[in-house]
Amino acid sequence: MKPKELAILAAKALDDRKGEEIKVIEVTELTTLADYFVICTGASNTQINALCDAVEERLEREAGEKPLHREGHRGGIWVLLDYGCLVVHVFNSEAREFYSLERLWNDGKPLDMDGILVQA
Repeated sequence: MKPKELAILAAKALDDRKGEEIKVIEVTELTTLADYFVICTGASNTQINALCDAVEERLEREAGEKPLHREGHRGGIWVLLDYGCLVVHVFNSEAREFYSLERLWNDGKPLDMDGILVQA
C-alpha cells in the first residue's frame, strides 16, 4: 500500500473513534522522517490510547502494517506511531497547541479530507 493510502487509512481509523481536528500533511519534499504526518487530538488519555489502538488495528488488518515504534503511551499527552513512511501524532489539546506541528510543517501539503472523513 502506498504511503498516501496508509495515511488516509490511519485518518479514517481516527475519525471512526471520534478523533478531533484530524489533519494529514504530505512532508515528502521536506524531510526524510516520513512522507506523511497524520495529526489528531484526543479528549482524554483514555481516548488518546484508544485512537492509537484503532490506527494500529486498522493498518495491520487492512494493510498488513505494524508500527516500527510507538512512543509516549505512558504519558498520555502525545503518542507517536512511526510506520516509516507515515508518522501518526495523537495529542491532547494542550500538547497539540504547544508543539504546533501544523505551524512547524506549514510548508507541507495538507490533504483535503472532505468527503473522506465524517468529522472533516
